[in-house]
Amino acid sequence: MNKPEFISSIAEKSGMKKKESEAMLDAFVASVKEALKKGDEVRLIGFGLFGTRDRKKRNGVNPRTGKKITIPAKTVPYFKVGKELKDAVK
Repeated sequence: MNKPEFISSIAEKSGMKKKESEAMLDAFVASVKEALKKGDEVRLIGFGLFGTRDRKKRNGVNPRTGKKITIPAKTVPYFKVGKELKDAVK
C-alpha cells in the first residue's frame, strides 16, 4: 500500500475527507520525526515503538575497490512492533 492508498483507507474508515486524512498523516509523520530528532521514543500501545539506536563506528570494505574504510558512528531510527499488531498479522 502506498501513501495515496493509505490516505484513502484512513478517509474511508474515519469518515474524514482525503485532504483531512492527508494532513493528519503528515502531522503524525512530522511529530514522529521531531521526537526522534530530539532522542525521544514514540510509544503507541498495541501498535509499536518508534525509537533511535546508536551505531558504533566500524571497519568495512569498499565493494568496488576492495579498499578498507572506516564507517562512522551514527544514530539510526528503528520500529519495534507491538504485541497486538504482531498478533493481528499472524
